[in-house]
Amino acid sequence: MTRPIRHIAAAALLMFAALLINANIVQVGDASSLRANPHNVRVLYSEYSHERGPIVVGGIDIARSVKTHDALKYLRTYPGGPAYAPVTGYYSLVVGASGIEQAEDPILSGSDDRLFFHRLSDEITGRTPQGGSVVLTLNPKAQQAAYQGLKGVKGAVVAMDPSTGAILALATSPSYDPSVLSLHNSRAINRNYQQLLKAPGNPLIDRALTETYPPGSLFKIVTSSAAFGTGRFSPSSTIPTPTQLRLPQTNVFLHNFGGERCGNGSTDTIADAFRISCNTAFAGLGLKIGIHTLAAQAKAFGIGSSVAIPLHAASSQFEAHANRPNTALSAIGQYDDALTPLQAAQIGAAIANHGVEMKPYLVAQVRSTNASVLSTTHPQQLRRAVTASVADQVKSMMELVVRAGTGTAAQIPGITVAGKTGTAQHGLSSQHLAPDAWFVSFAPADNPKVAVAVLVEDGGSLGSDATGGAVAAPIAKSVMCAVLGC
Repeated sequence: MTRPIRHIAAAALLMFAALLINANIVQVGDASSLRANPHNVRVLYSEYSHERGPIVVGGIDIARSVKTHDALKYLRTYPGGPAYAPVTGYYSLVVGASGIEQAEDPILSGSDDRLFFHRLSDEITGRTPQGGSVVLTLNPKAQQAAYQGLKGVKGAVVAMDPSTGAILALATSPSYDPSVLSLHNSRAINRNYQQLLKAPGNPLIDRALTETYPPGSLFKIVTSSAAFGTGRFSPSSTIPTPTQLRLPQTNVFLHNFGGERCGNGSTDTIADAFRISCNTAFAGLGLKIGIHTLAAQAKAFGIGSSVAIPLHAASSQFEAHANRPNTALSAIGQYDDALTPLQAAQIGAAIANHGVEMKPYLVAQVRSTNASVLSTTHPQQLRRAVTASVADQVKSMMELVVRAGTGTAAQIPGITVAGKTGTAQHGLSSQHLAPDAWFVSFAPADNPKVAVAVLVEDGGSLGSDATGGAVAAPIAKSVMCAVLGC
């Protein structure tokens, strides 16, 4: 009898041991997945049982939590509304989080290790815990100018301080109201989310950071920088400016915008060709310096690499192994060239900052629940894109563009503005799509305080008649004025 009893006892002990091991695996090993499980009601109630920290711009909350009288004690609200939606993102019961809500969740939720002693103090004193705050670099006036400038079109605006990399405006259009996704009603959230997914213009897309576009003549900043960097060219160098340029190894001819003649129809200086945005001149210049020089300069500007601000930005692109005919097209921002509006702003800012590209950043400070500063972002050099001499040469040409070229719509009385237009073909030639309109600028040119990139898809209201100077430059002007107070 004793042997069967021992066997039963051993089996019971093994089962108890298995239960203990399983409990530890579930409680410790699977803790993260359990917390992340949307069906875990305890976690859900815990997250909404205390106040989530605010997202702040210019001393004003653009996202904050307010008390409710339902089971979920706090509701996330967005006083900043659609103007700030690409930045704040949303914090939702059903569709998760995006934007700063996602990137800075540990601080906002109060789970960050830097808030440990605050959590401990709350436990001891019995206070309701709350999250810390995230203070952004955005300039409220610039953000509103960017958002209003994009009204009624699809596009994006990025503005930054060239000397620090601080982002002053980041807007996209069309936008949406994040509050429709932060309700305490799952059915309503699902309905609203599906409507946004199907809405014209894809309002949930952050065009400033996650979309890339052919830059068109905007890329002539890069081509000029590459040419000047060789030491063989300067703004006063004379180059061919034919009315049409036969692409090497083909029977295809490249023409200037609207069939225009550049200079005398034969030659012109690089500076004047840049001022009037002559395609044949810069396609030919690209062929002279070659794809390897162009690719090296594109890489020096950061094209091909990504950056987190802390929101993740897509990588821009340049084909480093293009053949001769496509090298000519790449030199004028076509073929496979593609930039995000953020990358375009970084290029303009690098020229403004004597060739030094600063790391862009969106979070100025992170603060604890009692408003004490936990961390401050300090400006950081990302790379040297060009020498100071090359930057100054390109800047002088960009000043000409605004003073008496394709970018006169960006002129600001009493302030010297530097800029470059871009009118970019996209899609298949058979689609006959209206061009995208670009403008990159900075001001004051002699002591830049703001660099701006504007992208308007499909020419905005002007459609096929659009140019970067007519459509995007006025928006850039309004954003620059908002920062400069003009």
